Amino acid sequence: MVDRLANSEANSKRIGFVEACFGTAGQPLAIPGRVLIGEGVLTKLCRKKPKARQFFLFNDILVYGNIVILKKKYNKQHIIPLESVTIDTVEDEGELRNGWLIKTPTKSFAVYAATATEKSEWMSHISKCVSDLLEKSGKSPTGEHAAVWVPDSEATVCMRCQKMKFTPVNRRHHCRKCGFVVCGPCSEKKFLLPSQSSKPVRVCEFCYKQLSTGATLPSHSDSRHGLEFSSNMSDDDDEDDSSD
Repeated sequence: MVDRLANSEANSKRIGFVEACFGTAGQPLAIPGRVLIGEGVLTKLCRKKPKARQFFLFNDILVYGNIVILKKKYNKQHIIPLESVTIDTVEDEGELRNGWLIKTPTKSFAVYAATATEKSEWMSHISKCVSDLLEKSGKSPTGEHAAVWVPDSEATVCMRCQKMKFTPVNRRHHCRKCGFVVCGPCSEKKFLLPSQSSKPVRVCEFCYKQLSTGATLPSHSDSRHGLEFSSNMSDDDDEDDSSD
């Protein structure tokens, strides 16, 4: 069905509409063989708090952005190649329900749908697109993925030293390797993580020692959210997506 839609006029119009919504600040999305599978609003778990984001699933990429005017204007476009994506379900907790992790070597984060049915449909379509891409390319699924950042609200003290309390003066930082919320003294080092950045990025003291010696880093989990924390993160500063 995807192949049949690839060169259809309806598909071209839909992709053109998405491009128009992002305006000149967005990247061109129309290329031969690309099909818009579906779209919708998902809640993305950002550093500060959960935020609504518009997502577009194509047969080869996942695109999302900030909602300026719903169905009319979006900004801060992000494009994720599906070949590098793996997904895992997230257990429901409180108001955060119907969620799953979108994991890539450069960036990983949790998203939440409005209903369990929507979650199932999104995960099913993403998995099918990834599977089809890997089958066509002959590549293997991505083994390494970036850390899912622990939200700021989950840490009142440094997750490494367990002593430093966060205040307007003692700011929170995130280790790009493990995703933990750490204090300044515990994250003074930087290390080159090629999958994330061409220059060294902030890591905590624990991860720095492990990376420097070539030791295998353990994964970390938060049982309250069903989130897995392991590997890397992308942005160069301490803000996720600048506004997140």
